[in-house]
Amino acid sequence: MAPLGEAAGGSVVEDAGTVTFDLAASSLRALNSALHAPTARRYEVLRPQGAHAIAAGVREPLTIDVRGHAGYYCAGMNDGATITVHGNVGTGVAENMMSGLVRVRGDASQSAGATGHGGLLVIEGSASMRCGISMKGLDIVVGGDIGPMSAFMAQAGRLVVCGDAGDGLGDSIYEARLYVRGKVGSLGADCVEKELRAEHTAELAALLMAAGIEPVGELAPERFRRFGSARRLYHFAAGNSAVY
Repeated sequence: MAPLGEAAGGSVVEDAGTVTFDLAASSLRALNSALHAPTARRYEVLRPQGAHAIAAGVREPLTIDVRGHAGYYCAGMNDGATITVHGNVGTGVAENMMSGLVRVRGDASQSAGATGHGGLLVIEGSASMRCGISMKGLDIVVGGDIGPMSAFMAQAGRLVVCGDAGDGLGDSIYEARLYVRGKVGSLGADCVEKELRAEHTAELAALLMAAGIEPVGELAPERFRRFGSARRLYHFAAGNSAVY
């Protein structure tokens, strides 16, 4: 085990090709700087203590494990890394994500995956309000429930909810596809339930498997419902003013 950088106090060490940062003794700036110019392929973050913007802006195919709870915008703008948070996360996890995999072993606060363009975000617990807001191609799989106004203005990508969805689901949605296993509080403007066809169950099964969820039993694709845009709000029309 060799010390690195700030490791005079033992806060950064490398062992068997894995660089470990202890955020109780090392700075977040040092961690993110190292991730932006990596010297290894695997990184481990100990005692994150709810710090904000952990592993933000990573652009390399790294494997990063955060051993504890993270604050706001963890893994924001991720572009290619596999980032696992072994705990809960605050607002905006994987915000504006481009590619790669972000996995949250616990729950997520609001705006998970906001504006995400690509990759896969897996939340094994539940997510709060505005999950997937303005998503633009990101796929999100939530093992539990999601809060109100989720997938608001969702433009592209897929959102899979294995539990219940709150009020205003898919409000002002464009072409994102939503799959919900449980109850839906209410649908937002221009969001409607759609037929679940064979191509959708195949797509859903693949998404569940990619998230590490067996698509069988209560989580068999046939037990989900599909939601999407009624396409009434693409262009303003006075006759539709009541639904804006």
